[in-house]
Amino acid sequence: MHSYPDAKAVVRALSPDEAVILNRPHAAARAARFFAEKFPGTAMYAVKANPSPDLIRILWDAGITHYDVASIAEVRMVREVLPEAKLCFMHPVKTSSAIREAYFTHGVRTFSLDTLEELAKIVDATTNEAGEAASDLQLLVRLRVSSEHSELSLAAKFGVDLADAAPLLQETRQHCDALGICFHVGSQAMTPFAYVQALERVRAAIAEAAVTVDIVDVGGGFPSVYPDLDPPAMEDYFAQIHRHFEALPISYSAELWGEPGRALCAEYSSLIVKVEKRRGNELYINDGAYGALFDAAHVDWRFPVVALEDDLLQPVAEFSFYGPTCDDADYMKGPFLLPEDIQAGDFIEIGMLGAYGAAMQTRFNGFGATQGYVVENEPMFSLYRGDRPTPASDNVVSLR
Repeated sequence: MHSYPDAKAVVRALSPDEAVILNRPHAAARAARFFAEKFPGTAMYAVKANPSPDLIRILWDAGITHYDVASIAEVRMVREVLPEAKLCFMHPVKTSSAIREAYFTHGVRTFSLDTLEELAKIVDATTNEAGEAASDLQLLVRLRVSSEHSELSLAAKFGVDLADAAPLLQETRQHCDALGICFHVGSQAMTPFAYVQALERVRAAIAEAAVTVDIVDVGGGFPSVYPDLDPPAMEDYFAQIHRHFEALPISYSAELWGEPGRALCAEYSSLIVKVEKRRGNELYINDGAYGALFDAAHVDWRFPVVALEDDLLQPVAEFSFYGPTCDDADYMKGPFLLPEDIQAGDFIEIGMLGAYGAAMQTRFNGFGATQGYVVENEPMFSLYRGDRPTPASDNVVSLR
């Protein structure tokens, strides 16, 4: 993949008519080293955030050895790229054939579940032809927790309610070598208190079930920086998670896991788009809701933007975007702050798109970024390069 100093250099060299993805391997490696060295347990990359094989190799080389896979396609892909990685099938609802292939073909031993039906499915699918049940399973029961402190909720679809958790934990304990509890506080958790609340729910579940728990997986939700979303330092999240994990009634050798997705890959990529038309403060650009900007359209996510022309004037104005397809839903309201004299033919870089940007692209109407290039400059925002003020590390009050 060809390398350029920055987005402006790409525009000068190529003047691309189609949207272009820019990748920053150094930013992804830095984030991975940060989690590998500072998270007080095992950091497991959530592959769904960005399943790029190139990115997965970068994370592996920087110390990430565990991978949260949510489908048999992800299992196959990561196993091919990383033969020695530990794969954990963390989708709570799986087909029997996917479980069977993951276990017998790809060496997956870790599965999540949130119902007795899914437990029975896992036990049956991992039983060998001689009728012998698997004796080496790590089974994690997903507990439903609040998403109130996160920008995107993940509280509705998966997870057993606390009131129903004890029988499921007790039955799961009978079929596994290691029992775990996992949860997900939602995407882009803006305070460490989200994990404190969730871990208190884990405490209650363990006390009610009276089982030995070997793994506590705090899931994802670790945030990145975006306009108007400036979270506390990541060390604050780690400190609170470690403190409340240590206080749980669990096995003395219990493991702490986390599933960062966005936090490991958001800074990896950005996008160059071209303005095809201006109508007032609406800019028609060549990527959008059906491309790398799905979140900007469907959940009103505000990504950072910068104009790439040297002759544009200040001050800035607020703009919205239309994508290139024929669909009125291909609209991103922003507001995106750009020089007020931006016009058709100008180029814009849209930052922090490494998480869920490239992963959610379609080819609707034949549009979407297909070319990628490496750039050497810094991402627009970063939690890991040491230039942000560090909030007080005691900014969360314990529930105890």
